[in-house]
Amino acid sequence: MEIAGISRGSLRFERAESARLAWAFAFSLAVHLLLYGTYHLGKRVDWQHAHLPFWLQPAQKLAQLLAKKDVPRQPPPPQQTPLLFLQVSPAQAVAEPPKEAKFYSDKNSKAANPAADKETDVPKIAGAQEKVAKTEDVPRKNFAPLQPSPPPAPAQPVKDAQPAKEAQEEIKPKPAPQPGDLALAKPEPALRPDTPPQTETHARPRTIAEALAQKQKDNRLPGEKMKQDGGVRRHLEIASLDAKETPFGAYDARLIDAISQRWFTLLDERAYASDSQGKVVLQFALHPDGRITDMDMAENTAGEVLGWICERAVLDPNPYAPWPSEMRRLIGADVRNIQFTFYYN
Repeated sequence: MEIAGISRGSLRFERAESARLAWAFAFSLAVHLLLYGTYHLGKRVDWQHAHLPFWLQPAQKLAQLLAKKDVPRQPPPPQQTPLLFLQVSPAQAVAEPPKEAKFYSDKNSKAANPAADKETDVPKIAGAQEKVAKTEDVPRKNFAPLQPSPPPAPAQPVKDAQPAKEAQEEIKPKPAPQPGDLALAKPEPALRPDTPPQTETHARPRTIAEALAQKQKDNRLPGEKMKQDGGVRRHLEIASLDAKETPFGAYDARLIDAISQRWFTLLDERAYASDSQGKVVLQFALHPDGRITDMDMAENTAGEVLGWICERAVLDPNPYAPWPSEMRRLIGADVRNIQFTFYYN
């Protein structure tokens, strides 16, 4: 009987242990499946960027969030200045800047045209070229070089000497000025035989404002006005585009004028006859002290010689004037990357 009792007790113990093991395995399997499913579900919903509820976040993270609220709000970055320069004449200048403009200059201007048969967002400009933004035709001035003075004629001997008193009383004629000599004298009203008659008279400016306006008009860059279809309601005798005045517009105007003058001078020295066509694009760095560095020719379809002339036109006037303080504050950097394009037509 003891053996039978022991045998029955042993069988009951093994069944209970197997049941516990089965429940433990099932519970472990359920936990693993739950964790595995939660992980993949979290990856699908981007759980790394999800935020826990406020009451579940650690105290350190809550302190960081509270500290961020006390930090003063930074002002938004200034609006990006348009990158295309446009020369604006005094006749086109206005006091109020346009609302939107892709050009900048040393003066404000608003879109206008002499005549338009429709109303669009851009003015109508009846020009001949479509490469450079220019609103008026400005011919290039050609100055004739000074000619050297001819050598003086040898003095001839006087055969009959006159008395000293008669020589003093004799009125000697005024010597005619030799061509090429520079002197402070009032010009004679008579014209030279080879000088064509003048058909246009230039009025002398009576005020300082008129003198400055005339000087700015004479300093316009030569070139042909652009061709653009369109039409705006604003009327002006000279076509005009939307341009905003910037603190470095006047600086860029002087920079472009210096480069252009040197470019034309180099072309004259090589007797350029406009028989070549193409485009030269130069990229360089302009420093606050006016130095030019890192010159790179990004594009050249005009030939090696004309490309070299463009490089010399930029480098010969180097260094340029230092940046004004307002220009340096606005740029906020120690270097300014500039792209300059030359066109040969």
